[in-house]
Amino acid sequence: MARGRWAAAAVLAVAVVAGCSGPGPGDGARETGSGGGAGRWRPRPGSAWQWQLDGRVDPSADVPVYDIDGFENSAADVARLHRDGRKVICYVNVGAWEEFRPDREDFPGSVLGRANGWDGERWLDIRRIDVLRPIMERRFDMCRDKGFDAVEPDLVDAYDEDTGFPLTAGDQLAYNRMIARIAHERGLAVGLKNDLPQIPQLVADFDFAVNEQCAEFGECERLTPFVEAGKAVFHVEYSERPGDFCAQSRRLRLSSMVKEPELGVWREPC
Repeated sequence: MARGRWAAAAVLAVAVVAGCSGPGPGDGARETGSGGGAGRWRPRPGSAWQWQLDGRVDPSADVPVYDIDGFENSAADVARLHRDGRKVICYVNVGAWEEFRPDREDFPGSVLGRANGWDGERWLDIRRIDVLRPIMERRFDMCRDKGFDAVEPDLVDAYDEDTGFPLTAGDQLAYNRMIARIAHERGLAVGLKNDLPQIPQLVADFDFAVNEQCAEFGECERLTPFVEAGKAVFHVEYSERPGDFCAQSRRLRLSSMVKEPELGVWREPC
């Protein structure tokens, strides 16, 4: 079954008529443990958030954490959110080539695989760390230089998809850890997007999690290692109603809301 961001486009968002009150907000703490993380932001479980990838950010949501597109938003947009007391996460696709990005010519044809179901996107051969690392480093430099606090790297579970490459779970672990390292080298926090089977191996490498549809697929318990480590789980459902999953989200201390698949401004939080 297709999962994640590419699956969300096929899901019809429902009209949500009831919300639920969730944990209190909290924008997080600075990481002061070992491993070179001093000074890096780490969002706490239960932190409220907004996820808007459709266009330039609308700053109207009264929440302490925003997750927005790194290319579509400027340093001024990030600075405005900071002035309002928000932390800001930089969305970057690290698992697929996108023909609409300004650095599209940096990717050689040898690393481009099959289409992933989104217009203008093709899977990347994540085994080619030698090729992809410098490209991703430049993208994360962009996030850092615009003033973002963290990165949301998308499509980090390609080993479970029909990419056109014989990717293994080991290939994905190596790539994901590389992605986490280049974020941390730039002082950025980094989130693990979906990839539930590898949470036990990767929870120590990532500062928070981003999840789509764990309630719909009955998988939210698998995110517990992040919460137990004091790390936020930013969670979205597209077709579930708040009354169907918010009680579980509160129990598990997830930062949950309903969004439309286009990830515009509208949100219905728990």
